[in-house]
This record gives sequence, structure tokens and C-alpha cells, in this order.
Amino acid sequence: RDGPLPLSSAQRRLWLLHQVAPAGYNLGAALRLRGPLRAGALRGALEAVVARHEALRTRFEVVDGEPVQVVEPARPLPLPALDLSTLSAAERGAAVAEHAAEEQARPFDLREPPLLRAALLRLEDEEHVLLLTLHHVASDGWSEAVLVRELGAHYAALVSGEAAALPPLAVQYGDYAVWERGLASGAAGRRGAEFWSRTLAGAPAALELPADRPRPPAQSFRGGAARFRLEAPRVDALRRLARREDCTPFMALLAGFDAWLHRCTGEDDVVVGTPVAGRVHPVLEPLIGCFINVLPVRVRTDGGDSFRALLRRVRAALLDAHPHGGVSFDRIVEAAGVSRDPGRGPLVQVLLALQNTPLERLELAGLAAEPLELPAASSRYDLSVYLREEPDGSLSALAEYAADLYDAATVDRWMRHYARLLDALAADPERPVGDAEMLDAAERQQLLLAGGAAGASPDPAATVPRLFEAQVRRTPGATALVAGGERLTYAELDRRADAVARRLAAAGVGPETRVGLLLERTAEMVAAMLGVLKAGGAYVPLDPAYPAARLAWMLEDSGARVLLTEPGLRGRAAGFGGVVLEVGVEGAPLPPAPSPAREGEHTEPRTDS
Repeated sequence: RDGPLPLSSAQRRLWLLHQVAPAGYNLGAALRLRGPLRAGALRGALEAVVARHEALRTRFEVVDGEPVQVVEPARPLPLPALDLSTLSAAERGAAVAEHAAEEQARPFDLREPPLLRAALLRLEDEEHVLLLTLHHVASDGWSEAVLVRELGAHYAALVSGEAAALPPLAVQYGDYAVWERGLASGAAGRRGAEFWSRTLAGAPAALELPADRPRPPAQSFRGGAARFRLEAPRVDALRRLARREDCTPFMALLAGFDAWLHRCTGEDDVVVGTPVAGRVHPVLEPLIGCFINVLPVRVRTDGGDSFRALLRRVRAALLDAHPHGGVSFDRIVEAAGVSRDPGRGPLVQVLLALQNTPLERLELAGLAAEPLELPAASSRYDLSVYLREEPDGSLSALAEYAADLYDAATVDRWMRHYARLLDALAADPERPVGDAEMLDAAERQQLLLAGGAAGASPDPAATVPRLFEAQVRRTPGATALVAGGERLTYAELDRRADAVARRLAAAGVGPETRVGLLLERTAEMVAAMLGVLKAGGAYVPLDPAYPAARLAWMLEDSGARVLLTEPGLRGRAAGFGGVVLEVGVEGAPLPPAPSPAREGEHTEPRTDS
């Protein structure tokens, strides 16, 4: 300890991510404390925990171009207090959630330890909430349990005037970082890297769940959360199947998750991350620090496979991967040769975890303590599903998701589908996973009604424009589209689409003609899509966020002859050699729309402009 220490692989990854998203890797916890609280003893207990664990009083600096960690002496820890007792009960709950969100959103300065913040909220004379915020570079889920356990031991000792009955720590996190670096450069590390290189060769770089919004160019880590429960009978059926197949319950849950992902995305090569504690030696178990690692579990899934066959593949993949779980995720990504994209996490975008260890009973001398659930403020993956075994045999679940991509209603629906798919697969494991039922009766009925009257024979000659025009005749004044503050009826949207179709027909668009759509997500974009179909063409969607070189390649590769765009985006396709039409350009209005078609008439696109 005569100089700076190297970073562990987890610390290095989180240090780098912190430079991009300073508040994206904060961990938050809250404890409700009932009883006569001694705030001075609580602050002293927190200071004792920080003094005991070097990871919490470590600062990070750059030396000769490399980040290093430097352990600082223990310092006094502030414990700011806020009195909420004058608020109503409902207002207190909202205030607690608001302050917790503010704490989680407030960045740490990794050059200034400690990497633990605390705040005390007074609700009543004998009811308080303790907010704890840690940076992930110094903590993980296991560490939070260590923190709470030792906080109780130190608080009891300070209240009683005795020394805390905690054994001395054999090592500190910095020792682990040095050991891990040596292990990675040794024979075991090389064998692990070779395993992951073989296992992930040719793996897909991304798993794209159907999103409600376009993916931003860089992750913001804004998160949302959906909670659901897998009831005990459903879980029991899955456990029985797992035992028959010599599998763990997690293997069955992961196999069902892979089946759901296959059904949801259409992909037959799926990589799902699963966290492992990373504490590979007993001396690491009582430490606070970031040890957690993520294993990418790659499974090939075909809709024609039985669930039993898929379960066996998942079992083999997990058993093969776990001996190499000590290889850091960063090194796994490097071994896989996956390029990094600031808009998504490398290699793993979806995570599944099962917590099957019982929650520790919280003990603070003279106080009743219970954890409070905090709203998810961030999400490090597109979708993370955390399952926990409950005493009654059920599984409680938390689905964290990237709020930039998905709506809460979408994730709620996905989790219902996952739960129903587990039911169907456990009941009939020989059934092909592509045929198992995911929808409930109400959802099936909704789809039937959306597709036409129940029992009606589909019209083989029906096209999207004809079906849309039929709806225009049925409900011309009903709302068809809401975009921002704009609301269009079916008749209004139809008139806009007809105007686009006439301009396209005048430009020579007909059957099989590809038309590029380089438009922002507005009502004009929807009218343009429908207008292309009315003209008989096929549209090629182009995301304005793509680099200009990629847009040019897509236009060339698709054979697009016409481009529909808007004034502010025309320069994104400056090299396009075909016809360029701008929507909504002042001085070049769309052609006037004809009167709405009478019942039974079909409006063909006109060729005059």
C-alpha cells in the first residue's frame, strides 16, 4: 500500500461509464425506522461502516493516462435531516419518493469520497426514513445487505456503549483488485477468454425488442419499473418440470424467457445476461464493493422446438458458462469482438435474475426497521427482470426498462405474456414454443375485432388503403391519429394521404416503386406512409438520426427512385439522385383534396398535380 492501486475490471467499466452518465450508476436504498431514534448514534454507525470498508472511502484519479484508486482516511459523514411531519400522510409519501429520486439523480464526484450519502427524513416523532445512496463503483446488491447488517451492529453498539461484535476483515477491496488483475493475466484467465470467444462467435450484436420510440443515439439511462407476481401454482408447475429435467428453477424461468424473446422479436439466436455475485472466495463475502459480474447466456431458439428441448439447451449453456464466470464482462465483450454503440449496452441488452436467498431481517436496537421500495430512476439495460422467491412459493418480480424506448403499458403487457407463456409451456413441455398461447381471452378477442367481425371471411383482395378507406366511410369523424398536440380524424388523415398519393403518382410512382421516407415522427409521416401505399408503391423508412453515409447506402441498396422528406432534413440525403418531394413546404402546397368518397366508391390517386 505504498502507492495507488489498480482498478478492478468492474470498477474500470463503471468509472468509464460515469464519465458519460455521472448519475446513471447510483444505487439507492431506503429504510423505514419506527421507534425512538438516536440520530447521533445512527450517524456514528454510518461513519463506522465507511471506516471499516475502504471501497466507500476511495477516490479515483488518472495517473499516466490510467485510472487508479486511492484509499482516503475516514472522515465525518454528514447526515442531513428534513422534517416532513407537518405534511399529510399522502403528502409525506410523495415527498419521500421525490427526495429519494433527487438523491439518486444527484451525481457523485469520484474524486471526492465517501461514495455513500445518507439523509434522514422525519415523518413523525418516532417514524423516520433513512435514504442511502451509493455509487455502483463501490457497491452492488450483496453489498447493500452487508451495509444494512453492519449498520445495525454499529448502531446497537453505540446505543449500548459497547464495541460492535464484528470480526476484522481479512482483506479489502483493493487487495481483490490486485488479485483479479493477476488472475486475468494468468492461464485461467486466458482459458476463460478463449471459452467466451468460441461461445459468442457470430453472436448477434443487439437484441431489438419492439420499441415505442426510436432509440436515441446515446443512452440516457432514464428508467421505469413495472411490478408483477408469478403466483405459487404457476411456479410450482415450473419447479416440478425443472426437477424432472434435472434443472434448477432458474433454468426453467430462463428457458421461458428465451421463448418469450423469440416470440416477441422473431430472433432465433438470443443472448440474455444473468448476474453472478462474483465473490469467488469466502473472504470476499463480508466486503462492501462491486464484485457483481454478468454472464451472457447464448441460446438458439426455434419456434418448432419443444420447450423440453429448449430447457435442455439452456441447462447446457448455463453449466458450460458458470466455470468461466470469473472472466469480467468487459473481457467477455472484448473476446466476443463486439463493437460498442453509445445507444445500447454491448452484447447484452436484456437481463434476467432470480434472487432465491431470503431477505435478512433488519435489526436496529429499539427500532422496527423495514425496507421501502423506491421507484426506478434509471435502467442500465433495455429490459431487466428481477425475480425473488417469496415464503408462500410465489415469485415477486420487478421489470426495469429504458424509459427512452418503452412505455409502462408495453412492459406490463410483455410481462403478462411471459407469465402466460410459462403456464402453457409448463403444462405441455412437448408443445412447440412457437405454438404456445401467450394471449388471454380478452386480448384474443381484441385482435379478432381489430381484424374484422368475428367469423367474417377475410377478403383476399383487401389492401391496407382499401381497409383504411372502408374505416373512413364508417367513422369519418372519429380520431384516427394523435401526434403531439395535433389530432386528425379518419377523414382528415385520408385527405392528407390522398394528396401525397397524387403527388407521388405525378412523379411516376406505381406498383413496386420504392419511396424513401426521411421524416420526423409527426402526422405528416403517417400520411406519407399511407400515401405511398395508396399510390401503389412501397415505402423505405429512413431514421433521420442515422449517419448520412448510412442513409445514402439504404437509398441505393433499396433502389428507391423517389424521396419524401421535409425542409430541415433534405440535406441529410444531399447525394440522392432521384426525385425529391418535400411535405408541408410553404409555396409548394400539396394538391387540393377531392370531396370524401361516397359510400361504395373507391378513390384512386389522381395524376394531376
